[in-house]
Amino acid sequence: MRSKLTLVALLACLLSSGLAFISAQVATEKSPKIWVGRYEELEAFIKTAPIVRAEDIPIGVTRPRHGFFAPGGLVGGVAIKALRPSRDTGYFESYQSEIAAYEVDKLLQLDMVPPTVERTFEGKTVSAQLWVDGVVQRNSLKGQEPPNPLDWNRQTRRWIVFHNLVANVDPNQGNLLVLREPNWQLVLVDHSRAFTNTTKMVFEMTGTDRPFFERVKALDKATLDAKIGKLVLDGSRSILRRRDLIVAQLEKLAKEKGEAAVFTP
Repeated sequence: MRSKLTLVALLACLLSSGLAFISAQVATEKSPKIWVGRYEELEAFIKTAPIVRAEDIPIGVTRPRHGFFAPGGLVGGVAIKALRPSRDTGYFESYQSEIAAYEVDKLLQLDMVPPTVERTFEGKTVSAQLWVDGVVQRNSLKGQEPPNPLDWNRQTRRWIVFHNLVANVDPNQGNLLVLREPNWQLVLVDHSRAFTNTTKMVFEMTGTDRPFFERVKALDKATLDAKIGKLVLDGSRSILRRRDLIVAQLEKLAKEKGEAAVFTP
């Protein structure tokens, strides 16, 4: 009888330990990006919640501002840009490009561009992008080993393809941000100079994962026109031309180096 009780106790202990391990694993794998799976909820809040104050951000040539919501809301604040479409700085710039980048991010299930909406602030139509706390600049991690090198490589290859797709030809390295905890997660901000009509591939592509590649490949005119047609210069035309170039380059590379070297699972 005593041996049976001991066995039951041992099994209970093992089960408890197993559940604790699974729980810890789930917690570890949970995304630190608070917007994932909450897009519509956060978009609605960012679009309508009163901004109680705003401060100039001392960095950034596109003059963003940090807007704050009242304490206790869904999120603490937003990055605000009031850039009207123009070439005043030598680059095409527009607050609408910030919104378009977020919409394309959602279509591709990238989850790197924080929720970004159009709203009114101080009598102007602006873009308002979720302010992400707890980030560091990607270049500050140079020389450090990522906690999950395979996942980090996957993220890196994705953002390179994405920036070529949306023609973010002037990305400041300070705008590649990283949420360090619990694992390194890329956050992409500042796309106000993207979505021009260029077909130049600024970033060298070595490949990407197959699921992401197939989503890029599946982009179509009707969907893009519906999501970004009124936000960018020529609707879907330029982005689809760049998409075709990306697909052609990566498929050519796969023929030269082999599928496994270019397209990861």
